[in-house]
Amino acid sequence: MTIRLCRRARFSAGDTGSLTGRAGGHDYSCELAVAGEIDPDSGMVVNIRDIDAVMKSEIVALLDGKILDRDVSALQSTPATPENLARFLWERCIGKMPPQGRLVRLTLWESDVHWATLSSASMERDEPLLTVTRMYDFSASHRLHSQSLSNEENAEIFGKCNWENGHGHNYEIEITLSGAPDARTGEIAPMALLDQIVEEEVLRPFDHKHLNYDVPEFSGLNPTSENVTKVIWEKLANRLANAPLGPAKLYRVLVRETPRNVFEYYGEEP
Repeated sequence: MTIRLCRRARFSAGDTGSLTGRAGGHDYSCELAVAGEIDPDSGMVVNIRDIDAVMKSEIVALLDGKILDRDVSALQSTPATPENLARFLWERCIGKMPPQGRLVRLTLWESDVHWATLSSASMERDEPLLTVTRMYDFSASHRLHSQSLSNEENAEIFGKCNWENGHGHNYEIEITLSGAPDARTGEIAPMALLDQIVEEEVLRPFDHKHLNYDVPEFSGLNPTSENVTKVIWEKLANRLANAPLGPAKLYRVLVRETPRNVFEYYGEEP
């Protein structure tokens, strides 16, 4: 039985903007996920102190308090985007793992709303999948009511969520793209363009609206969070397919209706 252990480290670093024209700094958070079998003697996959030692030497000591495009030689010729930083740290950490554990995921948060992830579940440690995620939020009302069910059935299935005047949520959504970073910008896709598309396709049509009555996609579709997630995917997939994103692809849509209700969609199975 394989168990994953996740450990985080934090560091602060800046950038002169020599490659991007955007100077500034961030308080970063990096998480390593290490997988392995439980040792029958210790009851652990790996000793957390061993993971901490790797993160301290390969991440914190190297980057904390540094100007990335000035003080780190490997980042002087490539933009220090979350995508590039995540790949850089993956390459530094993967060979330093304790022999009983293997690195299967690395996530680097530039902020609470923007992060990059590399993940590989292969025992052979093949080329990991690189993704970048942006988080957005909107507030909306909905009433859970299916036109294919009777009023009694709707009341039985959806309970208080079937109240005729509806109820509201502060939704959080995560939009994840996969691909290879552009050599010039260091981004999988232009984040400003993604922000614009999400604003036009999701936030503006949904925010402070009653989904049942104000959003055409739900005029005959029960606006459960499952359906909200799928509708957002379809709207973004159609728009992104015609946007100048290069090889970037929509990988995942996540909708967080409440801290306890979270929905993910990865598109139709091939």
